[in-house]
Amino acid sequence: MSAGTSEVPGAAVDFAHDEPPEQRRILTVLVLAQLLSGAGLAAGITVGALLGEEMLGSTGLAGVPSALFTAGAAVGAVGVGRLCQRRGRRPGLAVGYATGAVGSLGVVAAAALDDVPLLFLSLLVYGAGTATNLLARYAGVDVAAPARRGRAAGLVLFATTLGAVIGPTLVTVTGDVAHGWGIPRLAGPFLLAAGAFAAATVILGVFLRPDPLHLARERAARAAAPRATDEPEAAPAGRGHARGVATGTAVMILSQLAMIAIMTMTPVHMRAHGHDTQAAGLVIALHVGAMFLPSPLTGYLVDRLGRVRVALASGVTLLAAGLLAALAPPHSAAALAVALVLLGLGWNLGFVSGTAIVADSVPLATRASTQGLVDVGISLAGATGGMASGLVVAHGGFPVLAVGGGVLALAIVPVLALTGRPSHPLGGSHKRPPGRPGRSHRM
Repeated sequence: MSAGTSEVPGAAVDFAHDEPPEQRRILTVLVLAQLLSGAGLAAGITVGALLGEEMLGSTGLAGVPSALFTAGAAVGAVGVGRLCQRRGRRPGLAVGYATGAVGSLGVVAAAALDDVPLLFLSLLVYGAGTATNLLARYAGVDVAAPARRGRAAGLVLFATTLGAVIGPTLVTVTGDVAHGWGIPRLAGPFLLAAGAFAAATVILGVFLRPDPLHLARERAARAAAPRATDEPEAAPAGRGHARGVATGTAVMILSQLAMIAIMTMTPVHMRAHGHDTQAAGLVIALHVGAMFLPSPLTGYLVDRLGRVRVALASGVTLLAAGLLAALAPPHSAAALAVALVLLGLGWNLGFVSGTAIVADSVPLATRASTQGLVDVGISLAGATGGMASGLVVAHGGFPVLAVGGGVLALAIVPVLALTGRPSHPLGGSHKRPPGRPGRSHRM
């Protein structure tokens, strides 16, 4: 195999140190869409549990909305992943965001009508939008050089920051707008989500050209053509690739499970101890900021220090977050905010490193559909965490939930130990072009 190409079986399309000029445009469009869709993602995070508690009349069921929209995200991840595989990233992501907009409007209607079945259905549909928000990170790495995949994924996740941070701080404003229209205040953020998802749909549908997945396939065909007569066809993905996908998926699942469980019940915990909705929204805004704001730096560290080291740091950080949340005085919003910031940071470390591990391992032939299935596991983990969180708090209290989530996240350490080190420090295996010696990457 010629120097400068990836040695990933079935994916002799990745250029280790070369990116097409279109990559900058692709990232720019994805960033613009993510800036908007972040506000849509924040709606369910900020008021989902509070709306569920209000409409269902039970703290033990407050985690149901989170479970439903994360379960919807699982279904959406499969659908969007398959559509991307068949038609490309542009139509797949655009349809996903449009579905999220429809679900958001459904939640508003359910709240206005006090219709619980409609609420449940709409939250499932809304989840498709949140799935698309996260799946967009894979579009950023379709034609990225392997040595820059962490940074590409980090940049797309970072773009979610603005909307995701501003969204929770607008709980009161959007609530006032909703109240003025005769709609319950807690449905206000979902009005913002509907508009944000709709705008992201337009941006991706119109401007994501060339389609990054199509471009990756075209580059693959051009790279394979000269070798067709004198080199054997790349072998199908083997056990090493399956192990890489499993490792990256496990890291993201554990990070998601711990984060969703603790984050979901924090607003409920705060309101039970005298904090108002605006204070809870501010804490969640800081949390969401920590989830996405460090992404460029995390991506750099993933590429520079190695996927495994950053994944290990994720487990330790999430454990620290859980312990701090459990020990924080319930009347101290500042202490809870620090815990939730650590929780977001731990999730970010796990999510960026896990994404890079999966991107290194999955072959181009099944890239989008496999990535969709990976995110199904992540969404189901979130649904499990959201559903269980309310029950744990109702029977054991918030500190039990926080400690349990942190300890669970620490399972990342034995997972990495059992699955072993990837074949290359970056998580894949690509050669450095001749004449370009560089600093070695360490795990």
